[in-house]
Amino acid sequence: MLELKNVCITFHAGTPDENRALKNINLKINQGDFITVIGSNGAGKSTLMNVIAGTYKASSGEIFYEERNVTKEPEYKRARYIGRIFQNPLLGTAGKMSLEDNMVICSKKGSKSLKISLNNKLRAAFREQLKALDMNLESRLNDNVELLSGGQRQALTLLMAVMSKPALLLLDEHTAALDPANADLVMKLTRRFAADYGLTVMMITHNMSQALEYGNRLLMMDSGEVILDIGREEKEKLTMDSLVQKFREIKKRDLNSDRILLQ
Repeated sequence: MLELKNVCITFHAGTPDENRALKNINLKINQGDFITVIGSNGAGKSTLMNVIAGTYKASSGEIFYEERNVTKEPEYKRARYIGRIFQNPLLGTAGKMSLEDNMVICSKKGSKSLKISLNNKLRAAFREQLKALDMNLESRLNDNVELLSGGQRQALTLLMAVMSKPALLLLDEHTAALDPANADLVMKLTRRFAADYGLTVMMITHNMSQALEYGNRLLMMDSGEVILDIGREEKEKLTMDSLVQKFREIKKRDLNSDRILLQ
């Protein structure tokens, strides 16, 4: 569905601060993939997502979506088929607007009509969708979203992302700012929505147990490169120790990331 060919990004090229953030990334994302992405800070994980989303332009290389070259396509155009959820629960919703207003705007994503109207039928549909979150939000349609907890806002953001029917959903540590109970709830919703809606998902996580438990593929990045791309069969046999050992074998050094190793 999406392919990156020899994609590189260099920040501050030709200066003392030059940083080769991505180096010759070759990656195919297949329809229905659920890919977990791990690596230490500075490995290039978020930069990779920014390139896919169009937030950053590749310094070289090409990006194809359904065999169409989208390398130069701006972020707002890619947003028609790429959804994204960030670590900060406040970024995915408009806090000063009501829950139902957030949802109606989301439901208009990709529509050529600028007309936005709320009616009882639409409200009933929203209530039914919110029941899936099991947070009693279906009774709070008129509340401003800023009144919700961080976990509720991130669950709502996830639901709204699913409602917009993205071809690819990018999750950038979307549970990292949540307490363990809410993080677990949002992850369970993520798995369920991915299955129910047939989503293609790429998820960055620093939680090794999440990386091993969720998805059919695992990518490990280091110094701007994808150093491991592990498919379902091999992934199901992985343990934290065996994954760390693979890193040692490839890089000839220890994996230096307490955030990963302590999970």
